[in-house]
Amino acid sequence: MNASTSAPVPPPDRYGVVGHPIAHSKSPFIHSRFAAATRQHMVYERYDIRPEEFEQRLREFFDEGGCGLNVTLPHKEAAARFADRLTPRARLAGAVNTLRRCSDGAIEGDNTDGAGLLADLRRLGVPLAGAHILVLGAGGATRGILAPLLEQGPATVFIANRTAARAEQLAREFAEQAGKHCTLRGGGFEHIPADPADLVLHATSLGLEGKVPEIPRAVFGPATLAYDLAYGTTDTPFTGWAREQGAGRVAQGLGMLVEQAAEAFFLWRGVRPDTESIRHELQA
Repeated sequence: MNASTSAPVPPPDRYGVVGHPIAHSKSPFIHSRFAAATRQHMVYERYDIRPEEFEQRLREFFDEGGCGLNVTLPHKEAAARFADRLTPRARLAGAVNTLRRCSDGAIEGDNTDGAGLLADLRRLGVPLAGAHILVLGAGGATRGILAPLLEQGPATVFIANRTAARAEQLAREFAEQAGKHCTLRGGGFEHIPADPADLVLHATSLGLEGKVPEIPRAVFGPATLAYDLAYGTTDTPFTGWAREQGAGRVAQGLGMLVEQAAEAFFLWRGVRPDTESIRHELQA
């Protein structure tokens, strides 16, 4: 058969990431590397979508044949409402960071944030069983990581938020996942216990404004890992500040980003890409 009679190559499957703002996102780079390494015929683009346009723009994307989307700030909870159905972990989180069009045409919402965070904490050698954990922020990012963290058996988890009531409500919602052996509480920044935590997770949007949460310096000690779910080319406002306050170790969410992306890629394409080389490439 000559070239003129060969079957035409179908267009690549379409994926992307939605957020507002989104220009800083490294997801297109990560997924293009995953696609090349696993030989997937796909494209992946950024979509800057304002909250008031969210549902309409997503409906257009999927109606025009789009296969899947990652979802970031400020849309994770809206994505949970948009999906036709949710996976158990997304339903528990009440927040979605991964959408995919299923074979029956339904849009399924999932949340890979918790899996991504746990994978990165394992890489960093952070023991979570019996740990004292402080989580800063009570939005969609925290909702996505809370149940997987609680499954690891920490001794205490305190959720702190500028609006205390929101953190308190989140603690009530996840009380069943905490079980009898973990003390789960929520409150305002002013209610944070002034004792060193083993792990401080920063999940607020304050870093976008160059700010840090007003929390007691005493939460940081020589054995504390201060982990910012956000990431930057240098220290984030939070990791730089946490180091100054005495945190023994700091880490950014770049590893989490790569790991949650790999989980989403697996959901979409059925193959699990290697993450180590991509992480090193991004860090370089």
